Amino acid sequence: MSTVDELADRVERLLLRHGELQRTNALLREQLAAVTQERDNLRARLHAARTRIDVLLERMPHDAGKPVDGANAIAASAAGDAA
Repeated sequence: MSTVDELADRVERLLLRHGELQRTNALLREQLAAVTQERDNLRARLHAARTRIDVLLERMPHDAGKPVDGANAIAASAAGDAA
């Protein structure tokens, strides 16, 4: 096989590999876009949940000017139910 034929074969393989890499890159970009969108959606949901929790915490009864923590609130509620 001549040097020109070997070079032509090698160029052909490189072109095929280049095409494969371009397709792989496009798929990876699509996956990245999907994961980024999912992350942003989850962040928005987390923010909304935190906001709802903050609102609920503000509505909880206060004891001596300090917020009652969740465990004490449950215990106080259970004690009140038993009485």
